[in-house]
Amino acid sequence: MSESIPASSERIELLERRIDRLRGELRRAATTGDRTHARTLRAELRRVEQAWDEALAELEDNAPAVARPNPAAPMLSIREQVHHALTLLTVPAAPKLIIAVHDAFFPGELVAARLTSLRRDEERSFKVAPYGRPYYLCPALTADLLSPARGLLAISTWPLETRVVGPLSARVDFLIAAIKVAERVAQLPDDAHDARRLLWRFAAGIPGAASPSGGADPATVAAQAQAELDVHQDSDTADRAAAATRAQDRLDGAEALFGARLQRMRRATAS
Repeated sequence: MSESIPASSERIELLERRIDRLRGELRRAATTGDRTHARTLRAELRRVEQAWDEALAELEDNAPAVARPNPAAPMLSIREQVHHALTLLTVPAAPKLIIAVHDAFFPGELVAARLTSLRRDEERSFKVAPYGRPYYLCPALTADLLSPARGLLAISTWPLETRVVGPLSARVDFLIAAIKVAERVAQLPDDAHDARRLLWRFAAGIPGAASPSGGADPATVAAQAQAELDVHQDSDTADRAAAATRAQDRLDGAEALFGARLQRMRRATAS
């Protein structure tokens, strides 16, 4: 899959679309039991995700030189800021983590109070002009009722099995996020204090990841997180895939993005 990709933000957008495509292909390979193809796709997905990280780092490195001559340049919108943080994490996340990731890796300020009405604004925008935006920020969906998961945001372009959360998903997503943060921190200088503090917060929740001196080495955090992830991921993937299949059968339009209403799902379950 050697595609010629232009530089700058266009390259990042193309890489994001390729990541989404690879995830879909990986899900299909896993569903059909084609393990050899799944391993190939998983390796390609990791390579493309690494390329996305590098492209984003390059964009960040170039941004200050462009922005400084014009201090009055407009800031990114809140939805763009949240989108950047979630894209780095690759899993649904709570507003507190989204803000911490944004503060650690991206310029500008993301204010917690502004996230309160974001999901409602996104749903309202979708209902006024369905699919009028390249992506929407939407809630994760609970695996049992396919209703909005409280306090978890996701990106509409993610596969359903990523946006659905089951009993093990909170831990699995925490470990995946830890790996992504560790990979990003490994690319930064030692004086990236906010990023390293965030990494330590993840390390503190993973056995064997935090160093005795109170720090956190990115490679160690990623390795320990992956070791635990290997224990839980297959079961979580199966739960999410089953829930995603039910969602595809029962939900459409706005509900597929923003969740089913409880009354509707009770009727569907009863039938």
